[in-house]
Amino acid sequence: MNAIDDNEVKVEASRVAEEDRIETLPRHFGKHLLEVEEAIYTWLRQLSQDYTGGYWHFFELSNGGFYMAPESAPLRIRVDGNGFEGTMSADAAGITACLFAFSHLSFRIPAVSLARHYYELRDFALEHAEASAILAATD
Repeated sequence: MNAIDDNEVKVEASRVAEEDRIETLPRHFGKHLLEVEEAIYTWLRQLSQDYTGGYWHFFELSNGGFYMAPESAPLRIRVDGNGFEGTMSADAAGITACLFAFSHLSFRIPAVSLARHYYELRDFALEHAEASAILAATD
């Protein structure tokens, strides 16, 4: 059996164009956009001593999801809560930080449907080239 069932469609990511970035966070997170964005940055700072800030790319998923990832060299990630340590691409590190942020914020901001964003991103992460590292870090 294939990793993807015949009835399932692969989730695709598309980088948001520069001119469309301004509309992206409000569309996904409404009035909570700044809280969500700051939580993602904070999570990556907690997970990686290598991360020192910088420009982030926005991605929208074909299933309605969203994530952002820093423009960076690969980052060392350490999750104290589960013992994960490893190096990830910036894309995988961004996905990991977003999954943590969406999960934790979903308990504080249920109206924004961050749980839905979590599961949409997790569906994409399951198919990512670095799925095993992302899942190990977030498990």
